[in-house]
Amino acid sequence: MKNSIAERVSDFLKRYPPFNLLDDDSLIKISCKVTILYLEKGDTLFKQNDTFHPYFYLIREGALSLDHVSNDKEKNIVGVSDAGDIFGIRPLINQENYKLTATANEESIVYGIPIEVFEAVTNNNVKVYKYLITAFASNTYDSYTEKVSQEIFVDYLPGKSQDIANFQTSNYTKTPITCNENTTLQEAALKMCDYKIGCIIVVNSDKCPVGIITNSDIKNNIATGKYPITTLVSNIMSSPIITEKKDITVANAQLVMIHHNIGHLCITKDGTPNTMLIGVLTHHDILVTLGNSPSIILKEIKRAKQNSDLRKIRLKANTLLKSYLNQNIPISHIVKIISKINDAVTVRAIELAINNMNMPPPVKFSWISIGSQGRKEQLLFTDQDNALIFEDVDEENYNKTQDYFLALAKLVTKSLNSVGFEYCEADMMARNKSWCKSISEWQEQFQYWIFNPNKESILLSCIFFDYAHIYGEKKLVDTLTDTIYSALKNSSMFFKFLGKDALKNPPPFGFFKQFLVEKNGDKKDLFNIKSKALMPLIDAARVLTLSKEVKDVNNTAERFEKLAQLEPNNKELFNSCSYAFKALLKFKTKQGLQNNNSGKFIELTTLTKEEKLKLKRCFKPINDIQESLILRFDLKNTI
Repeated sequence: MKNSIAERVSDFLKRYPPFNLLDDDSLIKISCKVTILYLEKGDTLFKQNDTFHPYFYLIREGALSLDHVSNDKEKNIVGVSDAGDIFGIRPLINQENYKLTATANEESIVYGIPIEVFEAVTNNNVKVYKYLITAFASNTYDSYTEKVSQEIFVDYLPGKSQDIANFQTSNYTKTPITCNENTTLQEAALKMCDYKIGCIIVVNSDKCPVGIITNSDIKNNIATGKYPITTLVSNIMSSPIITEKKDITVANAQLVMIHHNIGHLCITKDGTPNTMLIGVLTHHDILVTLGNSPSIILKEIKRAKQNSDLRKIRLKANTLLKSYLNQNIPISHIVKIISKINDAVTVRAIELAINNMNMPPPVKFSWISIGSQGRKEQLLFTDQDNALIFEDVDEENYNKTQDYFLALAKLVTKSLNSVGFEYCEADMMARNKSWCKSISEWQEQFQYWIFNPNKESILLSCIFFDYAHIYGEKKLVDTLTDTIYSALKNSSMFFKFLGKDALKNPPPFGFFKQFLVEKNGDKKDLFNIKSKALMPLIDAARVLTLSKEVKDVNNTAERFEKLAQLEPNNKELFNSCSYAFKALLKFKTKQGLQNNNSGKFIELTTLTKEEKLKLKRCFKPINDIQESLILRFDLKNTI
């Protein structure tokens, strides 16, 4: 007799990883043992320091927050999980008490997946193992579980020997050179010379691997006189051979090689020596795969000799980006990595441009990025926004100095364009006289915007107040920052204008909670996730951090997290805004990669019900933060 409840559970599970990697029979076995939990808003599933449950969890409906309570009883929201998200993986990996508290944010249905049953069904399933390791890493990487996280998942820092690339699937040679068991060593050696390879795989009549001959085997057995050159390969080959499946990760391959003290793995159809050989994975292949790691990419950027080199190297970052998103690595870590790469590309473009000038810079200068790159949120190839600040010079030397930097900026922006960053349509770039000037002029410019708030000055402020020093003399940028905050103390009206501007895009819901889409033009019926969802959060974070005199924090999510520290009574609101922004940015990036565009406009009909639900959950913080702005800056009568 069929179990209708188990079938309904199975139908839901198969839509989400890692359950979509299992066959129907395996899913039913798990579904029959699933515990279904109904939680009211405020109910706790498990508490910090509780003994681990015999389950990990998946949310069917609703949402749960994961919180950490510090020694002084202060609660910090680490993350929010909703439909399709799994959590509580720690018992499966580490078998220790819970580090966080899971509380229902709203009425929720949660599936408890019994670990014992799950392990039995998924035993030796490499894909499932890979997913769970990555999920565990991304769910535990926070300040409260940092020690555990560092053991299995290392965020990028220059100079570290391991990074997120270890979770990528290994690339291997798909056309291995082989010989049979009756081949003489001389014949095998000649074949190795012909193909310029360091090993040859010995296979049987069924093309299954039975041994391997390497250069070391030839040296140790033939050069020493132990065997004649005419001996059969079967006499000196290393056997039994170590085999793996084709989807083995870099991390797992490294572990296997270290454990067996070998430099080659045979890839077979099912990962055992009893099926046909389909490839060979070498230690060199692993090094090549790691060549797409941030540390290697940054080294290549520094060595780039021309713009074409920079473009090839920067394209590797897109491969990283796709891989990281597919493996559910936290967007906050992805943003940091890609931002480092983008900044390094810009720095190298400036260095190459200076080398191509007929003289070195006449005075010290600072190159700054503005807009999305200034906020460290530029994940895809978008247009470039930048500016240049140079030291004050005598009036008689001003034009000559500015002309030099305009020529330099023209070379830099051309280089960035060739890499893939389009020119700004509004020409907000350092090659424009308006955005390439002395520190004194920049100070006057920002003071004018602050003391004369109007539609144009607020528009420019929203772009230029998100700046980041990229290259050159940072003291120039620090001087400008001090000037800005000094002026802000004397202009409450500016915050009113900036606050009102942050309300220009209300939450993207219609009367019946439907998405507000474009009404006209070639984007008709598409949802603009940038202007309708991301920009309201970006604008709110900017005005709030400026009002709090927060310096050197430009990233939107980090701005909200800083605000949560400064205003503990509003911590829940600010943390929810940070979470929503990261979720929206990740969604936009995935759409951009999927459709080979900026991801700005989304065709809603292509989204699943769950994707739409996740998007809508991000809209509530927009409404809440905008209501807060109205009260904080007394904007009720200005709307």
